[in-house]
Amino acid sequence: MKGFFVTGTDTEIGKTAITAGLTHLAGSLGMRSAAVKPLAAGQDIVNNRWVNEDVLRLRAAANIELTDAQVGPLQLRTPCAPHIAAELEGITIEPEALLATVQRTLRLCDIGFVEGVGGFRVPLTAGWDTADMAADLDLPVILVVGMRLGCINHALLTVEAVQARGLHLAGWVANAVDPSMAYVEDNLAALSARLNAPCWGQVPRLPDPNPAAVAAHLSLSALRVALENA
Repeated sequence: MKGFFVTGTDTEIGKTAITAGLTHLAGSLGMRSAAVKPLAAGQDIVNNRWVNEDVLRLRAAANIELTDAQVGPLQLRTPCAPHIAAELEGITIEPEALLATVQRTLRLCDIGFVEGVGGFRVPLTAGWDTADMAADLDLPVILVVGMRLGCINHALLTVEAVQARGLHLAGWVANAVDPSMAYVEDNLAALSARLNAPCWGQVPRLPDPNPAAVAAHLSLSALRVALENA
């Protein structure tokens, strides 16, 4: 099994859409491909059951059959920071158990994508955050850069944090989140010059950001190279 940890410059910048697109892209190589979101905060009742929208999107992007629990092993109902949601709901986040569950799912596929929550350093429990999770999984990192004002600073700080954990930045994806952003090309040029990793794609605002539509803007050759080097 080969895999990647997908993180982002912030919350609400399209990590799930990009992770689903990457999962679809890997499936086009004939590989058993799936994605996992270890923690997901925010559920709604659909057809008389509690579901998380991100987990459903990732499950649908896989080309192997997985359950909601395998894709989203810890789903919290309150839409807020996971450590706050867990405290409100009386749930203890146990790192070792969560990591073991994620790894069991990853072993079912040839390539897996693990999506973090929020940015790279989101608290999960005392002394353990999403950066620790990425380090414990020891997977190459893909950074989703939400293209909006401030993204260069956010991207550079995130890469510093990734490298400080001894992790390899395999690549980054530019995802358009602000349709009114000025000087997009200049920002992309600045990112390309400063991020010591290949850009895996530039995803525009899409009317329907389904996995196939997102994958159409991602680089298959970049994925192949990363798999060869993994």
